[in-house]
Amino acid sequence: MTATGPDQEPIEDSDPGKDTVMASFHVIAGARETQDHTRIRKIYVADLFDALRRGVDDFMVKPSHLVFLCMIYPIVGVVLAAWTSGNNALPLLFPLVSGFALVGPFAAIGLYEISRRREDGLDTSWKHAFDVRHSPALPSIAAVGIMLLAIFITWLLTAQAFYQQLFGPEPPDSISSFINEIFATGRGWTLIVVGHAIGFIFAVVVLCTTVIAFPLLLDRDVGAYEAVHASVRAVLANPISMAIWGLIVATLLIIGSLPLLAGLAVVLPILGHATWHLYRKVIEPLPSGSTRHRASPKRA
Repeated sequence: MTATGPDQEPIEDSDPGKDTVMASFHVIAGARETQDHTRIRKIYVADLFDALRRGVDDFMVKPSHLVFLCMIYPIVGVVLAAWTSGNNALPLLFPLVSGFALVGPFAAIGLYEISRRREDGLDTSWKHAFDVRHSPALPSIAAVGIMLLAIFITWLLTAQAFYQQLFGPEPPDSISSFINEIFATGRGWTLIVVGHAIGFIFAVVVLCTTVIAFPLLLDRDVGAYEAVHASVRAVLANPISMAIWGLIVATLLIIGSLPLLAGLAVVLPILGHATWHLYRKVIEPLPSGSTRHRASPKRA
């Protein structure tokens, strides 16, 4: 709204409340302040393995800096394992380690940026993983990241409540007694079987809501709602392929976790790069001449 002062010059009437609403809507709906739907393509199992092959190729170009980036993951895992070695937090060790997969899509966002730059023929080094901070979609990326954090915390609380329902609130007497209770008793096997089923539900929720959400936000400033909605539609349009992709991810994470989580330093970057290429296969490109809001406006 514009008012006119004594000198007849227009005076803008600022409305902080309106600015706040528009900023919030940008986070939800994207730069165009509309909820445009991205177009989903049908993919097949061959596309999954091609995306994985391309992810390996990206990793092999400069594996040293990619390993450096993803060493944070196994290091944090080892620290958490040491922290939970005390009897009180011991039952949370497995939920903590396995729950990392729930926040993995957000943790790999720097790897998507590296794959994007390599795809565009741009200079690529480890520092470019941090170019995401320049993205106009950063608030939307943060919003979806907070959603994943909430799911992760909910998983931990659920796992703790289920353990206490079976074993009571008292902590295990020792690590050996805890292991014996888990693998040598009926309630221990109930914890294993039902606990994995509960974890599977959380994993499916994350897969359905974020399988392409972060690459989409990195590539186009569409807003948090559309990024999550596009992921759900991608899964609904390709249920078998996405189920197989989830199985591939779970299998590789298990393999990477076996050698004291150190293998994740290789598995995670490969999966991160592969997810970018999966996004490229699932989402139709923009029409020629359309504007994309890219994460790295500064070209190297």
